[in-house]
Amino acid sequence: MAALCVTGAGCSTPAPIGDTTSSGPLSQTLKEGERPPAPDFSGTTLEGRTVHLSDYRGKVVVVNAWASWCGPCRIEAPELKRIQQRWKGRGLQVLGIDHDNNRADALAFQHDHHLGYPSLHDPSGRQALKLPHGLVNPQSLPFTIVVDEDGKIAAAQMGAVTAAALQKAVTPLFRAAEKTPAAS
Repeated sequence: MAALCVTGAGCSTPAPIGDTTSSGPLSQTLKEGERPPAPDFSGTTLEGRTVHLSDYRGKVVVVNAWASWCGPCRIEAPELKRIQQRWKGRGLQVLGIDHDNNRADALAFQHDHHLGYPSLHDPSGRQALKLPHGLVNPQSLPFTIVVDEDGKIAAAQMGAVTAAALQKAVTPLFRAAEKTPAAS
């Protein structure tokens, strides 16, 4: 699988999430009323805890699919950590979906990057197959989807994301004004 990143078939980096200029059919922000329900991703975290996406209903959830062998995944890990830390108290949750075959490699990645959020261990990639067809390419990493407080998919992105782009995508999804953090 690591060869995919080298050949360019995977691990691509198109325009960031929240960018309304289309770089292809997989870079999109969905308007309220046009958002499909997010599948209830579920399974065991890297630490062995059972988690369901529905556990976070009422929160904005950034779901990020990654693997330790993916270069762009390593680049975006600090960005995802940053968005989780900054917005956690405001009702945001990051949920990773790890595609490593070896749980020890995934745990080492999680530890090395001090992620601070749970990641489902999904070496088969079955969780991504639950997404609406065409939203992302489930065979290419990383990809990120943003789920609104009602459990609907508000945005999707193939490739690495930045904290700034994620902030732009999640800010309008919070219902209460007091949930918006001050600029830093």
